[in-house]
This record gives sequence, C-alpha cells and structure tokens, in this order.
Amino acid sequence: LVFAHEVTDQVQARRVVEESGQQARTLAAELAASNQQLTRTNVDLDNFIYTASHDLKAPISNIEGLLYLLQEELPPEVAQDPEIGPTLTRMFDAVERFKRTIDHLTEVSKLQQEHALATAPVNLAAVIEDVRRDLETLLRATGANLVVDVPALPAIEFSEKNLRSIVYNLLSNAVKYHSPDRPPRVDLRAHVRPGHTVLEVHDNGLGLAAHQLPQLFGMFRRFHDHVEGTGIGLYMVKRMVENAGGRIEVHSQLGAGTTFFVFLPHANPGGAPFPEFVPQ
Repeated sequence: LVFAHEVTDQVQARRVVEESGQQARTLAAELAASNQQLTRTNVDLDNFIYTASHDLKAPISNIEGLLYLLQEELPPEVAQDPEIGPTLTRMFDAVERFKRTIDHLTEVSKLQQEHALATAPVNLAAVIEDVRRDLETLLRATGANLVVDVPALPAIEFSEKNLRSIVYNLLSNAVKYHSPDRPPRVDLRAHVRPGHTVLEVHDNGLGLAAHQLPQLFGMFRRFHDHVEGTGIGLYMVKRMVENAGGRIEVHSQLGAGTTFFVFLPHANPGGAPFPEFVPQ
C-alpha cells in the first residue's frame, strides 16, 4: 500500500515563516544599530552645546569688560555724541542678548539629562501665586488684566523649579506678546482630569497663523521680533513638560490670541487636594 500526501503548501508556508523571521531579526538588528547611532549623536550634540556655551562665556565677558573700559575712557563730549552714545548702548544690548543665549543653551544642555530628575508633590496654586508676584511690574507696565481661576487641586508630581519656569514662561509671553489694539487680558485656569491636571493659559494677544504652530516649540523659533527674546523658552517648556511625563498643546488664531494646554501628572491621584488659589 502506498499513501501519498501533498506537502507543498506546508513547505512553502514554513519557508515563508523562516524568511519572515530572518527579516524580522535583520530589521531588529538595524533598528538597534540606528538607536545606538542616535544615542551617540545626541550625546555628541549635548557635549557640543555644553562645551560651546561654556567656552563662549570667557570671550563675551572680555568684550563686555572692554566696552566698560572704553566707556570710562571716552571724554564726556565724545561719549555724549549723538552717534557714539547710541552705538555703545546697542553694543551693550548685543552683549546682554548674547549672554542670555549662552545661559539658555546651558539650560538646554541640562534638560537633555533630566529624564530622571527628582520630583516631588508640588502645589500648583502656590507656584502660580509666586510667579504672579514676580510679574507684577510687567503687569502694571502693560496694563494687563490677569485672571486666575485655580480651584482646590491634587498635588502635581514635578520638579518645583521646572514647574515655576513653565508657568513663568507662559504667563510672561502672554503679556509681552499682547495686541496694541486692545488692553491685554490673560486667563489662567486649571481643572482636574483622571491622573493629571490641565493648566490653561489663554490670552487675547497677537496670536499665530495655522502654518506657524508646528514650528512654535522649535529651538530659536520666533514669530514676533518686536519683543526681546532668544526663541528658546517654549522649546524648554515643552522639554520640561515631556520629561515629567506630561504634554503640551496649543491653539491659536492670528490676531485673536493663543491658548496653551499643559497636562501635568498627579503625584497621587487619590490624594487630598491643595487649597484653592486665593489672590493676595
């Protein structure tokens, strides 16, 4: 007796499985190599930013010192010349902008290493009140109306220093980029969602066009040059939020204003909330 069974389909199927497995292993090896290369590139970039910002501090300090010396040595009639005086002022301003950029680059370098930054339960309302006091001079100078609505909230799991920096950047930007056509108003609200608090910062300022929004959080990106800045603040805000396990979104309309939504993780979702915000 002879029994025959067609196994062509099984052999072909086994061959396909083996080939697929080999392709998967090859892709995994290529992905691992790419990740290693990306890690090395990121480390090199971090080292470059740190080294460049560190090495540039000495020469810019020397330039600043020479400018002060030149200002002291100039005869009064020369220093008060309508062309020389303003030129010196512009030179000092340029040095200050350069120093701020160096400081921000140093902060960016530090942010690259902050994925394992120590966090603690932070009172969001207390941080907001602290920032509001720091911005009182700017609020008075611009005539801005800051309205804060922060109810009793659970603790935020965050670095207090970084959370303060986030709130300060968003509030100060909302005031500085106000529209000349109307009194500036900034509304700051917070509400609780499962596992996190959403911080909203809404302004009635200049706003942005839709095509500008994808570039908003890029390094050195600026869309309104009449306000002093380096274009690093929002990049750092996004990094600090994401490093802590949160996220940030933005909605804006050109000429109408901008709203930032910052999703901040809770320290203990079931914990007792902090007291309600009470302006002083």
